[in-house]
Amino acid sequence: MSVKVESLTKIYDTQRAVNDISFELKKGEIVGFLGPNGAGKSTTMKIITTYLPPTMGRVSVCGYDVTQDAIEVRKRIGYLPESNPLYYEMYIREYLEFTAGIHNLGGNRKARIEEMIAMTGLTKEAGKKIGALSKGYKQRVGLAQAMLHDPEVLILDEPTSGLDPNQIIEIRELIKKSAGEKTILLSTHIMQEVQAMCSRVIIINNGKIVADDSIENLRQLNTRQDVLVVTLEHELDKALLVGLKQLTRSEQSAPLQWKFYTDTPDLLRREVMQWAINNDININSIQSQSESLEDVFRNLTTA
Repeated sequence: MSVKVESLTKIYDTQRAVNDISFELKKGEIVGFLGPNGAGKSTTMKIITTYLPPTMGRVSVCGYDVTQDAIEVRKRIGYLPESNPLYYEMYIREYLEFTAGIHNLGGNRKARIEEMIAMTGLTKEAGKKIGALSKGYKQRVGLAQAMLHDPEVLILDEPTSGLDPNQIIEIRELIKKSAGEKTILLSTHIMQEVQAMCSRVIIINNGKIVADDSIENLRQLNTRQDVLVVTLEHELDKALLVGLKQLTRSEQSAPLQWKFYTDTPDLLRREVMQWAINNDININSIQSQSESLEDVFRNLTTA
């Protein structure tokens, strides 16, 4: 087992930032770690990477305890925090040389640095100071330092935060390329990234794990209702929705678009058509929709 978290709790004064959580990460997995702001994601990641001590519970990485064997844990972990702290006055190679020294890389350090520069797409920028780079290239430098010592486990906290769509795709491909033999824990708010990269998802809310499963299983377990997406020609007076008896919940997803949740989609579809005629409402389209990962996330974290 690459990472094992057992009954982990972190308390700040009277606040339980992490509240008795447990999970395991296996070798080769890319696991999405999701939750709203303040849910406990970054705190958990900082404990796994030995930056914070736990209040209670136990965390081990590749068999080493994060409290008792912190140095051994750090040898086996590559960490890219959300803030991506870099030395802006250093050149890229200079910074990676500095990082290699911290990890006590041997005589092949120069070859390893050049390998990481090529792997992270930094070759054309390698002669620049880090402060002169765009945010996308700074993220690449952060990933290069995280992977330089060839760690068994990668902990990535919002690795594509603030990047443009092209940069997001490039960093995503880089992370996927780095998988295989490594275990990756990835925190992000971008659901498309989770769907594109992760084999499994852990969702945390208010310091507690509310889901831990594959994306497909999460959809199946949480799709208790069908969804009809109804697009209207004009804005709707929400008071008119009381006339829909088969409707269990409604949500306006766009100015002229509504999501209608129901246990009886066929009955609701017929009811909506008659309701529209009775209330002189023009409907442009009605479409069935399966619950997305965003819907699942919202359902599990809005309690």
